[in-house]
Amino acid sequence: MQHYTSLNDLDSLLITVQEAIELKKNQLQFKTLGEGKTICLLFFNNSLRTRLSTQKAAQNLGMNTIVMNFGSEGWELEFEDGVVMNQNKSEHVKEAAKVIAQYCDIVAIRAFASLTDKEKDKDEMVINSFKKYAGIPVVNMESATGHPLQALADAITIEEFKTVKKPKVVLSWAPHPKALPHAVANSFVEMMLLQDMDFVITHPKGYELNPEITKNSTIEYNQEKAFENADFVYVKNWSSFNDYGKVVNTDVNWMITTDKMKITNNAKFMHCLPVRRNVIVADEVLDSENSIVIQQANNRTYSAQIVLKKILENL
Repeated sequence: MQHYTSLNDLDSLLITVQEAIELKKNQLQFKTLGEGKTICLLFFNNSLRTRLSTQKAAQNLGMNTIVMNFGSEGWELEFEDGVVMNQNKSEHVKEAAKVIAQYCDIVAIRAFASLTDKEKDKDEMVINSFKKYAGIPVVNMESATGHPLQALADAITIEEFKTVKKPKVVLSWAPHPKALPHAVANSFVEMMLLQDMDFVITHPKGYELNPEITKNSTIEYNQEKAFENADFVYVKNWSSFNDYGKVVNTDVNWMITTDKMKITNNAKFMHCLPVRRNVIVADEVLDSENSIVIQQANNRTYSAQIVLKKILENL
C-alpha cells in the first residue's frame, strides 16, 4: 500500500480488520519494522485521539515521530496555483511538501473541510497537494470529506463486539450547536457498504449526505423506527450537504436517550468522540455498560498501526 487516504486504498477491509485484531494481541511484535524511519504528523486542525493514537502506533512500529501544528507553528500555506502571494500566506505547498519530505518517510495530515465551498472541499486540495508534491506516502488523519482511520477503527470495534453474523447497524444524526463536517459519517458509510450488514442511516430531512457516498443505503427519517432491533447505534452530527455547511435543524428530540436505546436489540452505543453530553447523547446512555466509545477510541491505535505497517512493508 502506497498511501492511505481512503478505505479504497486497502486491498480488503475484512482482511485488514482481522490483521488489526491479531496485531492488537501483541502490539510490539513488529517493533523493528520502522527502525530508522520517521513519520511527520501535520495538524491543520485540533486533535486528541488522532494525534495520540497515530503517534503511539508509529512508536509501536519503532518509528521516530515529528508533530507539527500548522495552525500555530507553521507558515500559512498557499494551495492554489498561479496566485500572487501578496497577502497573508507565506509559503506555497509546492515547496513546503518537498521540504517536509526530506525530513520524513511518511507524512500524515489532518485538515478539515471549510464547509463554505463544496467543490473545493470535495477536491481535497490539502491531501491531494501533498500526494502530488511530497513524493512520499500520505496518510489521511481526517480530511475535508473522509476519516478512514476512524472508519477502520469502527470496523474493528464492530467485529469485536458483534454477536450475530449480520448485525443491524444504525448511523444516526444527532443535534449539535455548530456546523460539523461530513468526514466521519462519509467514511463510516463507505466502511459499512464494504460489508454484509443490515445498515440504516437515520436523520431529519435536509441532512442527506452526499448521494455519491450513500449510494443505495437505506435512509429512514423516523429515528425510532430506524432503531428497532438495532445491534449497534453509531451517532454523529453533520451539517447539511445540499445546503452546504448549514445547520438546518437543531431538533433536540434527536438526542440519544435511554428510552430510544430500549427500542434496540440491546444495542451497543458508538461515537467517535469528542461528544457533547446531553446534546448528542444523554449521560445515562454514554455512561451505560452498552457504551463502547472508550474501546472504540482504543482501537484508533490499531487502525493506525496496521495502516502504517502496510505502508512500511512497501517502502
